[in-house]
This record gives sequence, structure tokens and C-alpha cells, in this order.
Amino acid sequence: MHVFNWGWGHGPFWGGGIFMVIFWICLIFLVVSFIRSPVKERAKKETAIDILKKRYATGDITRKEFGQVKIDIQS
Repeated sequence: MHVFNWGWGHGPFWGGGIFMVIFWICLIFLVVSFIRSPVKERAKKETAIDILKKRYATGDITRKEFGQVKIDIQS
């Protein structure tokens, strides 16, 4: 007589029981990870100073232009 079913042999997916619980935990973790990633990226916005520094670093603006615009931004 088989009293306990430990999840080895019956069930719709991977034998059911323990494996089914592990499957759902992994699936929920992956879905939450994919949803949270874009939210973090949107929260991290560039400031005007960051953009100005990048433009100066790439040579789009001169040192004089950098100083003038930085003063304007900080005012």
C-alpha cells in the first residue's frame, strides 16, 4: 500500500511534486527578474552635467564651451 506520494512518478510535469515546486519557483524568479531590469534602467537617468561631460570627453565641445555651459547649468 502506497500511503505517501513524494512526487516521483505522477504529475503533469517532470514527475510532479518537488520538481513541480522547483519549476514554478524558477519560473517566477525569471519573470520577476525580467520585469525589474527595465525599471532599474529607467530610474537611472543622465543628468545635464553627465551629458556635458560626455560631450567634452568625446571632443564635441571645447574647454571654454564646457565651462560656459557648466556655469549656465549650475545657475
